[in-house]
Amino acid sequence: MPGYLTTHVLDTARGLPAEGIRIALYRVSGNAHTKIAETVTNDDGRSDAPILPQEAFKPGTYELIFFCGDYLRATGQAGADPLFLDQVPIRFGMSDPEAHYHVPLLLSPHGYSTYRGS
Repeated sequence: MPGYLTTHVLDTARGLPAEGIRIALYRVSGNAHTKIAETVTNDDGRSDAPILPQEAFKPGTYELIFFCGDYLRATGQAGADPLFLDQVPIRFGMSDPEAHYHVPLLLSPHGYSTYRGS
């Protein structure tokens, strides 16, 4: 089975999935970034389909950009401008052409974490 990439966002401050966050996926080569996909999280904090489906999967270096500022403003968590967290980039590598990669974002107004999920 060819590889693919999924993601989701959890609001750890509110203990809820983060709905309505725009996410962009870039393929990275040196200093060049090529945008290959964009999605918005649903009510479960996930995209409706893999952000990088099997037919488009290639091993390499990628970057997910989570546009969290609008979400934090809408949920009353933003604080004063400029926001501490507005856009959150996560750069990672995918080397196994047969693997499912899952890169979630655990978000709060003043911090975030990620990991390779399943």
